[in-house]
Amino acid sequence: MKALVLNCTLKPSPHRSNTEALVKEFMTELEKLEVETTLIRVADHNILPGSWSDMGDGDTWPVILKQMLESEILIIASPTWMGTMSSMALKVLERMNGLYKEKDEQGRPLTFNRVAGFVVTGAEDGARHVVTEIAGALMDLGFTIPPQSYTYWNNGPGPGDSYLKSDNRKEWTLETGKAAAANIVAVATALKKSPIG
Repeated sequence: MKALVLNCTLKPSPHRSNTEALVKEFMTELEKLEVETTLIRVADHNILPGSWSDMGDGDTWPVILKQMLESEILIIASPTWMGTMSSMALKVLERMNGLYKEKDEQGRPLTFNRVAGFVVTGAEDGARHVVTEIAGALMDLGFTIPPQSYTYWNNGPGPGDSYLKSDNRKEWTLETGKAAAANIVAVATALKKSPIG
């Protein structure tokens, strides 16, 4: 089983990413469940703005989309900015809009029988809002969203330390991530054995 993990931090490599630090912990839990994981930092790629699957010359989204469609699991990881998902996460969703018209040989959305999960970081609250926004978009595209398929970390109200600089409530975040990984793999395994449609 394969999982594609999209880190939607605003920071290109080699800058340190709080979101990447947490999502790597999540990936470790998936790998313990024998899932092959691939991590892509969205900011490192030339994903052109638009709502089609291929926006033409120089657009690297088609390569990422191919990897997504070869995976049973998609994890979208986003920081929280101004109480909502990052612009990189929104760009990913806008590009995924190009899948609406695309169907498999049985006339179903290409994303059917694929499962999605979420990882969110932020210095303040808004994580559940981010999860809700992304989950709603992916359900609309045909992804299956398992129960409790996310983990998040925030530092609480007001300015404070980032994930990499704080020990605040990390135990809860990591335990929740472990449960989320198990839920995601369980649903992906069930769909592989008994696909929808």
